[in-house]
Amino acid sequence: MADKKNFILRIDESTYKLLEKWAADEFRSVNGQLEWLIDKALRDSGRKKDKPPNQNKPNSPNSK
Repeated sequence: MADKKNFILRIDESTYKLLEKWAADEFRSVNGQLEWLIDKALRDSGRKKDKPPNQNKPNSPNSK
């Protein structure tokens, strides 16, 4: 698992409550929802490339 950087985020209460509800709807923690949103934004903007598929997964067609 990759190391994670801790940081403080200041956010207004109404925005936090909306984020908290959205996270609950998706069965995520608020932290998990923020990570998902940031990752999606980075991928959508082309700043983060998708990881290549793992060739050693048991269900992968190339794993034989």
